[in-house]
Amino acid sequence: MCYLIAKDIDKIGCYAIEMEIGQHLASFKRKLSSEINVRKIQLVTISRPSAYGEYEPYNFVDTENEFAEKVKSLSDKSSNL
Repeated sequence: MCYLIAKDIDKIGCYAIEMEIGQHLASFKRKLSSEINVRKIQLVTISRPSAYGEYEPYNFVDTENEFAEKVKSLSDKSSNL
């Protein structure tokens, strides 16, 4: 297991989802990257959140659809983590 993290570089906190390492994760990350501003939103795969304090606080989501919606909402200036 790993965690896919989405962080707006100008804000504190991130969204995170637990996923299996593999082709599905790579495809999901690639698809999201094509739909967001990659200069503003950082997508990172990490092994364990406790080792990466720079992304805190973590806002965990349960589904890929919810994660995708949250990541896309990071583009909105009114979005808060």
